[in-house]
Amino acid sequence: MAEGRAVETEGLERVFKGGIRAVDGVDLAVERGEVFGFLGPNGAGKSTTVRMLATLLQPTGGRASVAGHDLVGDPAAVRRSIGVALQDAAIDPYMTGRELLHLQAVLHSFSRDAGRRRAVELLARVDLEAAADRRVGTYSGGMRRRLDLALALVHEPEVLFLDEPTTGLDPISRLTLWNEVRRLNGEGTTVFLTTQYLEEADQLAGRVAIIDGGRIVAEGTPAQLKAQVGDPTLTVTLADGSQAQAAEDALRALGELLPCRTGTVALRLPAGAASLPAVVRALDDAGVAVAGLDLAEPTLDDVFVARTGRHLEAEGDDATAAAAPAPA
Repeated sequence: MAEGRAVETEGLERVFKGGIRAVDGVDLAVERGEVFGFLGPNGAGKSTTVRMLATLLQPTGGRASVAGHDLVGDPAAVRRSIGVALQDAAIDPYMTGRELLHLQAVLHSFSRDAGRRRAVELLARVDLEAAADRRVGTYSGGMRRRLDLALALVHEPEVLFLDEPTTGLDPISRLTLWNEVRRLNGEGTTVFLTTQYLEEADQLAGRVAIIDGGRIVAEGTPAQLKAQVGDPTLTVTLADGSQAQAAEDALRALGELLPCRTGTVALRLPAGAASLPAVVRALDDAGVAVAGLDLAEPTLDDVFVARTGRHLEAEGDDATAAAAPAPA
């Protein structure tokens, strides 16, 4: 295993009582300084994998290293090198945000003064200064997730594990957390992000691994994975639906025509956006009036469907709506 990598696993497994194989031979290689997205539906094995990598759960097979330290052989060194924000983290609701940060600093051997200074820095960083001395039980979901992040950052970890960090958050809170992840990564922190949200993985991760049933079913950059699925699709909305045949004849040479709704023409464009000037010229030469053009790239959900036959988005929506999400 390469010592320079932030996270590396070979055949990592976790089998629970009754023979339930939650993680089944996972191989991962996360380079230092990247944001790595671990994408999959609830129950796929994401959180179980993170709990093993964070030394909270013992593997039942395979090998792993985190920040260059063997997961089983030197778990204490792993813990010193990582920060972890779990989706079900237990936070004392009767303590204030400032008190929790002070306590976390003490646990990481900060002096009292150094711990107080670090708490002030982190409260400002996650925009919780105004709520610093309120009990955490009064915090909103977004505030609690920002506090989770601050607690994970107290000791400036090399590798940060974020397990479903935006589940249940409103759009504004989600964007705030995304921006903080980008800033942390820009400062050199490796981020291992588990999520069931396609847009989150697409926006934040340089590389993505998709897990289903405890196994990795696809891995690569979002662009690489989407390119494996197929070409972008162009939908042309016609100003006059009676010109549909003329439009099809004009565009036939540029890509494969697809079934579409009345008043539109759809085709696959192998060259994507680079083909748009040729499309416009062809339609103009044919005298076809256009009301709109919509170029749709394949999505990570398309990748998931291609690998599993199911939609990740629909499963994620169901899971989010559930009162008590199933363990992943």
